[in-house]
Amino acid sequence: MKLFIHRKDLRTHDLPAWEAIRYSQEPSLHILILEPFLLKRGERYREHSGINFLNHAASLNEVYRRQDRQLNILFGEPAEIVHRLLETHPINEILAHRNFTPYGRQRDNQLQEIAAARGVSFTAYDEETLADLSDFNEWNGRSEPYKVYTPFYRRWNTFMREHARPPYGTALEQLQTCQADQTLLDQYAVPSEIVKQMEDALQSGQAGGHAEYWQSFEHFLTERITDYADGRDRYAWEGTSMVSRHLNVGALSVRDIYQRISTMEETPESWLRQLAWRDFYLFQARQNPDFFTYEKRFDFTDLSTDHLQAWAEGRTGIPVIDAAMKQLNETGWMPNRLRMVTAMFLTKNLGCPFIYGERYFRLKLTDYDNVLNRGGWLWSSSLGFDASPYFRVMNPVTQSQTHDPDGHYLRRWLPERAHLGSKEIHLPGPDAIVDLKRSRALAIETYKRILQTSEQPQS
Repeated sequence: MKLFIHRKDLRTHDLPAWEAIRYSQEPSLHILILEPFLLKRGERYREHSGINFLNHAASLNEVYRRQDRQLNILFGEPAEIVHRLLETHPINEILAHRNFTPYGRQRDNQLQEIAAARGVSFTAYDEETLADLSDFNEWNGRSEPYKVYTPFYRRWNTFMREHARPPYGTALEQLQTCQADQTLLDQYAVPSEIVKQMEDALQSGQAGGHAEYWQSFEHFLTERITDYADGRDRYAWEGTSMVSRHLNVGALSVRDIYQRISTMEETPESWLRQLAWRDFYLFQARQNPDFFTYEKRFDFTDLSTDHLQAWAEGRTGIPVIDAAMKQLNETGWMPNRLRMVTAMFLTKNLGCPFIYGERYFRLKLTDYDNVLNRGGWLWSSSLGFDASPYFRVMNPVTQSQTHDPDGHYLRRWLPERAHLGSKEIHLPGPDAIVDLKRSRALAIETYKRILQTSEQPQS
């Protein structure tokens, strides 16, 4: 019997581990472990990012049920649960899809040790990236990472045109799934509050399903993709696909998405570049040893969290910042342009260490992904590969005037300012907690000094 562990792959197609299970012709025990560390910490299951994951988990469970297959959802520590499953079931191999966050690596190391102690194989497959890193490096004839995005993109794009992996073909109905021992299901039962949350998501239609996710993506391709390059930064009129909330939990397959856009008469390169950015950051998580530890390399004692709460609650007095944070807090979504603006405002103008904003987005972003979120915060903080230079400090007023000149976005999220004219509406209010000009000058001086505190040269 095979044991398959769902993680951020909440779908029933294009899963390399399922290919191996099908070829083995053995029955398989499929589990999804809702992990306290990932869901309970900060009560994330009640926040937008946790709700999005649980909605997709509910949808996945419903797909299994409709196809008369068994998905065993448990709650607890993965190592403990897997250990008990190995004691109870005749499992000869554990299969999962690899995750390269520090927590993911530690989790896999524990599972590998537990499996080895019982003479059971542990196989983890790479499936998260669009380009396979090993194949990409071999094709490139290099093992060192790209540290600048533009040359990376040129090589990545050529590689993908020549060596794109097609989606894997095994479907759920081709597998013989099993139910876990009832004693274990009871012992590691999902808390009733989370069960109700998932049931409510199904009943209300919030959980959706693959067909709905894909239909939304198709609508973007047919109705909005031609205006994407010009419209993605006009955030008052949502011009992005918003597919990331499905892609980042694995409910949609990145290979399916690439295959679909490859069939278009004209490849939407500006949108394709977003998929390349995704790989650029996911590769860094594996190739840049400092990616998850930059905060330990630099001295941030000149920074503080004095204004963190005001930023988080949208009380800075800077209209576009407050509007963006209110949208995030209420909906779990923030346009990409505003993610950069709000992040840079917190880290540079308000002088706050990036890790606090990163943690806040972890809870609030519906499309949260550990690696991609950290990549964005590192960029805004002038840390990491191809980061924004330390002397770049976006002016939020200028950004607002440029990308939303009539103030439609501000009027929607800050109705108390709706009466203001199209010039005045962008300007800081009398209650602004920081002077943009003075804080910019201080930020340049401060971050120049911070980057000089590293024990190693900044990449």
